[in-house]
Amino acid sequence: MDPTTFIVGIGIVILSIIFHEVAHGFVADWLGDSTARYAGRLTLNPLPHIDPVGSILVPGILALTGSPFLIGWAKPVPYNPYNLKRGGKWAEALVAAAGPLTNIFIALVFGLILRFGVPTGLISGSLLTVCVTVVYANLVLAIYNLIPLPPLDGSKVLRSILPYQLSQAYGRLESATYALGPFALIGVSLVAIYLLWPFLSSLVKFLFLFIVGG
Repeated sequence: MDPTTFIVGIGIVILSIIFHEVAHGFVADWLGDSTARYAGRLTLNPLPHIDPVGSILVPGILALTGSPFLIGWAKPVPYNPYNLKRGGKWAEALVAAAGPLTNIFIALVFGLILRFGVPTGLISGSLLTVCVTVVYANLVLAIYNLIPLPPLDGSKVLRSILPYQLSQAYGRLESATYALGPFALIGVSLVAIYLLWPFLSSLVKFLFLFIVGG
């Protein structure tokens, strides 16, 4: 892989992950929990967010091995669901969905730039590559995080929309899964994306072409 392409790709993934995490914190703060703000995590400065494994090692290995997708994670933005004063039963789902929705928004902005915003003659070469990478990486991050498996955001969204009895049962399943420890959770989520990638890649491709008008 070309070193410049590698660096740009990793940089885009890291920045996209940071926007994702900051969005969680901002929505939690808006709903009444100021934990992330007091922890200094409502910032786009990458240093408080970077996880050496999730932000650098995993996406770096995926890029170097020619993986068809680049994913990663930052240090989770802390929040206390018991402090959420607004949103009712949907409060945790709103906090969880904020991250993937931010990635989708970023993908839309850069996808529409590719489609409408810049004259064809002015967007070529490296700039075109950057825009395409931003759209693709953010779609992958959004869809990956919406998989309903702990610790991914989709698990909290699913728990909020399930009927009460099912929600309680799913919450117990989540608790049992978290008891496995962080590395087991990471392993489960990575295995899930590998197993689901044939379907997910088709969905990403469809959304990419739909946004950029391919």
